[in-house]
Amino acid sequence: MASFLLHVPNTLRNPRVSASSFSNGSVPSNNNQASVSGKGGPIIIELPLNQIRRPLMRTRSNDPQKVQELMDSIAQIGLQVPIDVLEVDGAYYGFSGCHRFEAHQRLGLPTIRCKICRGTKETLRHHLR
Repeated sequence: MASFLLHVPNTLRNPRVSASSFSNGSVPSNNNQASVSGKGGPIIIELPLNQIRRPLMRTRSNDPQKVQELMDSIAQIGLQVPIDVLEVDGAYYGFSGCHRFEAHQRLGLPTIRCKICRGTKETLRHHLR
């Protein structure tokens, strides 16, 4: 029988629970507007919807039923999974989380929780292909 060793990150061993002042149930960050440092990998912050560029939005259509279900869920318990956002030279680009993003827009929420990864212009070009 094979044996496996499971490595659990410290962040999962000692989860942080805090109250939220945001309408979408997210945890407030200290500086939503700051550029993401290249050290330590992705971070999770609240970003205003209007700061996230959605270059593929016109090429995809969202499932209205899924958007409505997300709106109901977000209104009750907040956003549970942040959207992935690429930060390149201080600009933010969203390529996934289309249904969650639209649900926030339709609910009139000003911000959305994002997992920010820093990238280069080459990374951005790769996403736009």
